[in-house]
Amino acid sequence: MEPIPLPSHIHYELLLQLLERQTIFAVSQKPSQREQVQQLIATLRKALAQQKHLEESCERENLPVEYRWSLNEGNGKSGSSLNSPNVHPTPPV
Repeated sequence: MEPIPLPSHIHYELLLQLLERQTIFAVSQKPSQREQVQQLIATLRKALAQQKHLEESCERENLPVEYRWSLNEGNGKSGSSLNSPNVHPTPPV
């Protein structure tokens, strides 16, 4: 069975760190934009939580998951097929 492709968790973490460390600081004096950034952060956290629920569902049903680092993976290259959502590939250096 082909693994189910999912974004690597590091993608969410990178976006969250950027928004929480730099974007929120840049809009600190702009209440409207600050609120939008806070909503975006909350949405990304929810998306990651939803993905984790999907991973747990896949694990319960013994469906393999493949964490993708880019859209170029999965075209004949070996990816990181994982049966456990708690194991993550090491990021490329």
